[in-house]
Amino acid sequence: MKKIISILVVLLFMLLLTACGGAVTDIPPSASPAETTSPADTPTDTPAQTPSETPADTPVPTASPAEVRARPDADREGFAITLPDEINTIVSIGPSNTEVIAALGLGGKVIAADRFSEGIAGIDDAVAVLDLMLIDAEYLIELNPDIIFVTGLTRAHDDDAPLRLISDVGISVVHVPTSVSIDAIMKDIQFIAEVLDMHDAGEYILANMQAELDAIREIAAGITQVRTVYFEISPAPTMWSLGSNTFINEMIELIGAVNIFRDDEGWLSVADETLLDANPDVIITSVNFTDDPVSEIMNRPGWGAITAVQNGDVFFVTTNYVNRANHNIVHGLRQIAAAVFPDYF
Repeated sequence: MKKIISILVVLLFMLLLTACGGAVTDIPPSASPAETTSPADTPTDTPAQTPSETPADTPVPTASPAEVRARPDADREGFAITLPDEINTIVSIGPSNTEVIAALGLGGKVIAADRFSEGIAGIDDAVAVLDLMLIDAEYLIELNPDIIFVTGLTRAHDDDAPLRLISDVGISVVHVPTSVSIDAIMKDIQFIAEVLDMHDAGEYILANMQAELDAIREIAAGITQVRTVYFEISPAPTMWSLGSNTFINEMIELIGAVNIFRDDEGWLSVADETLLDANPDVIITSVNFTDDPVSEIMNRPGWGAITAVQNGDVFFVTTNYVNRANHNIVHGLRQIAAAVFPDYF
């Protein structure tokens, strides 16, 4: 059963890049330009949340009514879109999209969202809860929103039949793909802001995000020590990690560390022997469905020979800071940096 759960969580993790307790070694985000002006912590991919996990959104500037700017006529993959003149009701499918919409100050316009968006600050808890994995076209048509944001889940091999039913009745459907780089994530945020005619608010979010990235890069440039990292997204017995062509790998590289799977690509299953051979200096886990993921790693049979385990350099990072492709990845980046190079971050 644990193996089945592990595989399902990995699949969901990969799909959501478009899902605690115990004595988890969680490194809180340190104060930084981006964190003092961009939205605060967002919930884990478990619907139940505590108020402290979802602080109020940070106010962002709104565009001047007199300022008219061009809005997109195609989505991020080049598919044509037709936007309504006014957007008063929004459906958001995908927590990454929902967090951006809320950060733009438009959470109050969201009338329905997927269940993983529950608990996001700025989103009414009473909004309809949708199935992220199954698009109910008839229900969405009945809601009749001005616009629907969807994720990479909804367009596989150009098969967008459920969405076609929706767009055919005149509802604007906007697709935001699963981005695998920081630059692409920033372009996604800009795109959503332009679609919603919130250019200034989008620029504000991106400016703070860029300031944090630049600050971390500046610190990393002065670090001469090289440390290797194993990043785990699903635990034993079916362990999953990631290689190149993922924004988490880019985050590890940005701080000057080395992902032990940098020569592989995408999401990959790993074996004990591989970890023992690689002998990482630091182990980071984003697993949030076990009671104590750090302790579980520290006590795995045979793992006592790994340098990270011997030195106690095993850390938990906030799941949604690293599995949702939006502005909040800078918080995850800070946590990773503090775990790997605590003397600098």
